[in-house]
Amino acid sequence: MRERGNSGGGFRGNFGPREMHKAVCAECKQECEVPFKPREGRDVFCRDCYSKRRSY
Repeated sequence: MRERGNSGGGFRGNFGPREMHKAVCAECKQECEVPFKPREGRDVFCRDCYSKRRSY
């Protein structure tokens, strides 16, 4: 039998704090920070709006 341990399916390692980038939410127009560099022409959503969109 195999032990499960801390293998949650994804590897994050110990990379320290993520670099956050400022963006404006495409839905509510509030300034937010995201853990990726926003690209021109792609919508970015704040945490709240992203959660709402995923629940549809």
